Amino acid sequence: TFRRSNETVAFMLAHLPRTNESTELIAPQEASAFARRLLAWWKAHGRKDLPWQNPRTPYRVWISEVMLQQTQVRTAAPYFERFVARWPSVAALAAADLNEVLHAWSGLGYYARARNLHRAAGIVVRQHGGALPQAPAQLAALPGIGRSTAAAIAAQAHNVRAAFLDGNAKRLLCRHFRVPGPLSAPATQKALWSLAEALTPTKRVAEYTQAVMDMGATVCRPRQPRCPACPLRGSCQALAADEVARFPERAPPATRPLRRRRFFVVTDERGACYLEQRPAPGLWGGLWSPPEQPAGCSVAAFLKTRGWDAKLVRRTRVDAPFRHAFTHFALEVEPVFVCLRRRPPAAPRGVWADPAAHRLGVSAVAAKLLSAVATPGAP
Repeated sequence: TFRRSNETVAFMLAHLPRTNESTELIAPQEASAFARRLLAWWKAHGRKDLPWQNPRTPYRVWISEVMLQQTQVRTAAPYFERFVARWPSVAALAAADLNEVLHAWSGLGYYARARNLHRAAGIVVRQHGGALPQAPAQLAALPGIGRSTAAAIAAQAHNVRAAFLDGNAKRLLCRHFRVPGPLSAPATQKALWSLAEALTPTKRVAEYTQAVMDMGATVCRPRQPRCPACPLRGSCQALAADEVARFPERAPPATRPLRRRRFFVVTDERGACYLEQRPAPGLWGGLWSPPEQPAGCSVAAFLKTRGWDAKLVRRTRVDAPFRHAFTHFALEVEPVFVCLRRRPPAAPRGVWADPAAHRLGVSAVAAKLLSAVATPGAP
């Protein structure tokens, strides 16, 4: 049965091989029961009206899966609808200007996803005739598509049997089988992939994949899980042990370093704002932003780096700093507003743009700085 001793399960999970076959931990009939209960629940309660489901084409599935890598459904949905309305096919996306793609992505975060989508579209057009591959291995070879995303695309777009392991699946499996260790631990990852491989059915794979996603999003939630509504509650080991809140086990919190930087928001006599394209790869790679300098950099020192005469300055203002959180560090942004008497020449990677009507891809921080100069009474 599912309820074996905790010590035995922990040992076996830590030593499971990565394979496409069922493991000794889960008998075929048990894996079948797991999938059957999930599919029955999904038929009655699953989400069937998400934007990428109607119609569910390989291209739309791909775009949605990439957007959902780091973003919740309610946030991604409006971005998805605008994105596919503008670029409805792989060929259209491949032919798009990257700046336009980044602009459409502005505010969604993790901008490498947008750059990889654009690059992958070009590869699909050149190497696959514009049709997204069906094989998970071919999908995983494309920029921005890892093992789990490739499996989710193959399963949902082509009903190919492929085990996936997104955040919802990890949480569900960790709780159901009381998988020990933090998610970042290699042994935990190995155990979860083996479980995912063993549990994935051979039929109705697209529905099963969606069922796991929906279960994690609506029932086996990170906080306040709805265990009484779970179709797997009878075999859930964490629930039986009254330890649902313990799983997935968390790694010790890491100290998030703080970086302090000055951003120079420069405007000319007409109100245009000076922006520079950030190098890729790197933080906000390929996006446009007011120039960034080390904390404490003076206005005169900044102007000198751009070869601009300090006599151009009409007025300046330094605003209170604000913080923007990233996964591994926090950024303290100190805005320095510099209003010039006339527009000097832009640097090779710079442009003068209307802060309220540009079509450039900008980060959330840059958008906030631009909005400060696009409003009435701005410096």
